[in-house]
Parts: sequence; structure tokens; C-alpha cells
Amino acid sequence: GANLGESNLSNANLHQAELVKTHLHRTNLHRAKLTEVHLGSAYLYAADLSQADLTGADLRGANLRKANLANANLHRANLRGANLREANFRNANLRGADLQGANLSRADLAGADLRDATVEGANFSRARLDGVTLRTDLPIPAEP
Repeated sequence: GANLGESNLSNANLHQAELVKTHLHRTNLHRAKLTEVHLGSAYLYAADLSQADLTGADLRGANLRKANLANANLHRANLRGANLREANFRNANLRGADLQGANLSRADLAGADLRDATVEGANFSRARLDGVTLRTDLPIPAEP
């Protein structure tokens, strides 16, 4: 529940940190190591998480509206019910992520990898999805 808003935590190592309900709005977390971090219900409005490593992070119910997650690694991250409205996920790795019930309206997911991600109930209205990889295990139909 700490207020770390507008802090500079670029390149910080916060592996397995307990940051539940922490205020990190407009915080610079560029290239931070946030593997297996607990950020449930955290407030990360407009935070810079570009190139951050969020592998296995718990972000359930977090507010990441307008956050920059370009080129971030969110492999197996739990984003269930998170507010990801207008967030930048360009070229992010969301492989195996849980996005159930997440709000991704107007989010930029261009080039993102969502293979094996769980997306049931997620809101993708007006999201940018060009170049998104969803599944690779489907058979490719033969040319007619």
C-alpha cells in the first residue's frame, strides 16, 4: 500500500516483491526486474514498464491504464480483471498470460505474442491487433 508514484525505479531488481495495492502511477520501471512480483490491485496509471521483465507477475485487478509495456516480458503473468485500457503492449510477450476479464479497450497490442494466453471475457474493443500472434497449433488450411 505504499505510495511510490512518480518514482524512478528504472533497472531496479524487485524480484518477488510484495507490492499489493501500491501506488506506482507515472513511475519509471523501464527495464526493471519484476519477476514473480505481487502487484495485485496496484495503481500503475501511465507507468513506464517498457522492456520490464514481469515473468510470472501477479497483476490481478491492477490499474495499468495508459501504461507503457512495449517490449515487456509478461510470460505467464496474471492480469485477470486488470484495467489495461489504452495501454501500450507493442511487441510485448504475453505468452501464457491470464487476461480473463481484463479491459484492453483501445490498447495497442501490435506485434504482441499472445500464444497460449487465456482471453475469455477480455474486452478488446477498439484495440490495435495488427501482427498479434494468438495461436500456432492450428492446422493451416490447404490452398483451394
